[in-house]
Amino acid sequence: MSRIEPWHQGNWDWRAAGNFIGGGSGTGLVILAAFAASQGVVYWPLGILGAVLVGIGLFCVWLEIGRPWRALHVFFHPQTSWMTREAFVSTILLPVVLLAAVASSPHMPMPSIAMGSIWCAAILAALYLYCQARILHASKGIPAWRHPSLMPVIIITGLTEGCGVIMAGAAVLGGQVWLLVLFVVLLLSRWLAWRRYMAELTATGAPSKALAVLNKATPRINILGHFAPGVLILLALIAGPLGPWLAVLAGLAAIAGGWRMKFVVIARAAFNQGFALPLTPVRGAGEAGPGGKPGWSKGS
Repeated sequence: MSRIEPWHQGNWDWRAAGNFIGGGSGTGLVILAAFAASQGVVYWPLGILGAVLVGIGLFCVWLEIGRPWRALHVFFHPQTSWMTREAFVSTILLPVVLLAAVASSPHMPMPSIAMGSIWCAAILAALYLYCQARILHASKGIPAWRHPSLMPVIIITGLTEGCGVIMAGAAVLGGQVWLLVLFVVLLLSRWLAWRRYMAELTATGAPSKALAVLNKATPRINILGHFAPGVLILLALIAGPLGPWLAVLAGLAAIAGGWRMKFVVIARAAFNQGFALPLTPVRGAGEAGPGGKPGWSKGS
């Protein structure tokens, strides 16, 4: 039975999760930094940090490749591979983000191109984040990844982590009401997206071991990534001088919850679909019996 039940794939590990962690947080930060810049928040440190996070994610991919110097092969199939499209977007995204950071910095100010490059970087970051969501959806051999309800989770958590980074810098950058409201909206949206993903994955069926991993991790993800940041934000509104520092903790908790969520999905719940029989074969006369999916939940 163990040879036909779903088993854990070993090709994508913490390094693959690192790509989605760094890339998601980095692009979410670049997107929201553009909105923050339009509200008077200094852009250049946020833009540079966003580029660094995306770069760390790409470095994790490079580490994951068995022969790292063959990494250029990722550019060979843009017509079929979302990973290739992600790579192409990254070659434009990183230079544009760095240009936006330089143009908006006080050291080499170029106000004529600053806002244009900032919004161009945000659009490219959104494309990169979308590519990451589609990479998992296109991984048809892993039921926990290919489910369409995971795509909103990946996109929303990237934005939530990006907002969390800005919140973590609130004590330095200065807290703003719109940022607090956006942070709460994103936390609620991520919680609802995760609930929907878990409910639909359970209803449509998945490897039992994958569901066990996800169900075990969900309470910790919710406590760290949703409930704790929400409580800290409420306390920040009434804590007076300590408010900005509680907002920092809320941002850090939201980031940690999102990173934990993606690590669990990519590195822990990555069980393939195993083997299934549409009908039970028979010898000689008689009717075929019902099929089955060993190792799958009853929802299948």
